[in-house]
Amino acid sequence: MIKIKILVLGGTRYFGIHMVRSLLKKGHDVTIATRGLTKDTFGENVTRIKLDRTNSESIAKALNNLKFDVICDNLAYCSNDVKFLLDSVKTDRYIMTSSMSVYNNFHYNMSENEFDPLSHKLLWCSREDFDYDEVKRQAECAVFQKYPNLSSVAVRFPFVIGTDDYTKRLLFYVEHVLNNIPMDINNLDQELGFISSNEAGDFLSWLVEQNFNGAINGGNKGCIPIGKIISYVEKKTDKKAIISPNEESAPYNGVPSYSINTDKASSIGYDFTDLDTWIFSLLDNLIDQVKFSNTI
Repeated sequence: MIKIKILVLGGTRYFGIHMVRSLLKKGHDVTIATRGLTKDTFGENVTRIKLDRTNSESIAKALNNLKFDVICDNLAYCSNDVKFLLDSVKTDRYIMTSSMSVYNNFHYNMSENEFDPLSHKLLWCSREDFDYDEVKRQAECAVFQKYPNLSSVAVRFPFVIGTDDYTKRLLFYVEHVLNNIPMDINNLDQELGFISSNEAGDFLSWLVEQNFNGAINGGNKGCIPIGKIISYVEKKTDKKAIISPNEESAPYNGVPSYSINTDKASSIGYDFTDLDTWIFSLLDNLIDQVKFSNTI
């Protein structure tokens, strides 16, 4: 195995942790770049660099034309983020965590060709200049239009969930059911796609060793209705969800039914697991979390 020198931005929480663990297990040389605010458990197995991801001067000073074989960037939200980084460091390959939000209209079987970052107008922007979906499009545009000679990948994930999900969006539903808190859910019948934080990290780690370039979807097979999630929690806890249009809005409200097509990933050798094989175990874990917190 060839030891690869890798810079990771966003490796101290969520799926970034799983990615770094996977890279280290494979024997690669990993450097993590963070603000230094979040502790990690990697010990002496990684090199650490402190920088502010949104500050061009901080990035330039910290990296100062260092050279890495691969950069894995989980923190690129806009075109300026990409430019600040790639103008300050040397690399042969760049893997950016993007989002399914780049697609204009959610529907079943969304495929990569539905958004082309080469034909979308590039605008140099900061994170606050546009809504999330547009700044992510601009980040992809910057990669493929400004740096066409760089081996690059934009990984488009759906909602990432897991026991370590800091957004706590799925946990919201579990907490409200168990604690008899009313909530507004306006899409009970809509089916949503997800990817586990473990598999998101594994997929990113796997891509480091591949020759693939371009945009690629990553997500577990299948989707699940919000109503099925609620029904499962009700059945497991002997509780009844209180749903009212005048209460706190649920995190996935307004999201229509969708799934993402992962045929491209399959064609180059990565086979995602079925959503049904793990999501109910995750819900069990979240139920236990809420029960435990209620006893403290």
